[in-house]
Amino acid sequence: MSDTPAGCLKLSGPLTLAEVGGLLDDGRAQIAQGLQVLDLSAVTQVDSAALALLLAWLRSAREAGRSLSIVGAPPALQSLASLYDVDSILPLA
Repeated sequence: MSDTPAGCLKLSGPLTLAEVGGLLDDGRAQIAQGLQVLDLSAVTQVDSAALALLLAWLRSAREAGRSLSIVGAPPALQSLASLYDVDSILPLA
């Protein structure tokens, strides 16, 4: 997880079960501080835990009355979202 321009968070490396546990609360805290965009262009590997993490962050944003955009989603994440039929609710750009 790295900081980019205000309101944007760039994730890098694998986004799998082994890594997402420590990211959940950090992302929620950043959403509370005004995070608006998740940049996944540097994510190298994903699994279903990545979807769970993104859905949890989206839920947190909605509960806070905020919107959250996802940019640079890797093709593997897009495929997983389609497979799990959540591509219509994930704002993958």
